[in-house]
Parts: sequence; structure tokens; C-alpha cells
Amino acid sequence: MKLIIAVVQDKDSNRLTDALGSENFQTTKLATTGGFLKEGNTTLMIGCGDDYVDDALSIIRDNCSQREQMVAPISPMGGNADSYIPKPVKVELGGATVFILPIESFYQF
Repeated sequence: MKLIIAVVQDKDSNRLTDALGSENFQTTKLATTGGFLKEGNTTLMIGCGDDYVDDALSIIRDNCSQREQMVAPISPMGGNADSYIPKPVKVELGGATVFILPIESFYQF
């Protein structure tokens, strides 16, 4: 048995949970916040048998698209704001960060 932890962008989370549910994957959804852009993410915990990991990864891959977005940098906290010229930068968002962990045992009460 494996535990798949998938961190996805909020924009992809509903589509992904619907796709996983239609294939009978049970998920637990957690609201999380990313450290770099301070934007909302969704972390999904998916428990499945070893034989179904590739199926789950395929669904995640198909439903979490990467996109580019222009983002204004955060102003310096302690520096002189007069010399700070905010220039938007292009960053890649979306996709998924996935961790797969072995599960020794599972209990449901």
C-alpha cells in the first residue's frame, strides 16, 4: 500500500478530485499555502494499492497543467522602498509536486 501526497494549485484541485473520484480513488483534501508566492495550494492525500499508483499518477498528470504567469515581486521589508523598482517576472505555476510513501498498515475506525 502507498500514500500519495500531491500538492497542486487551487485552480486544478476540483478537476483533479473529480477525476480521481470517478476512478474510485478516495482522497483527503487539505488547504495549504505555498512558500514562494504565498498563494493557495491544495494538498491531496491518496491511499491506494501498489498496483494503482501508476493510474493515480496518470490522472494527476492529466489534470494538473503548468502555466506561466507574470508576478510582481514582493517589496523589500527592511530596505529603502524609494530605490525599489518592482519589475514583474514570469514564473511557472501549476503542475503537481507528488510524494509517494510506503504504508506499513492502515486502519479505519
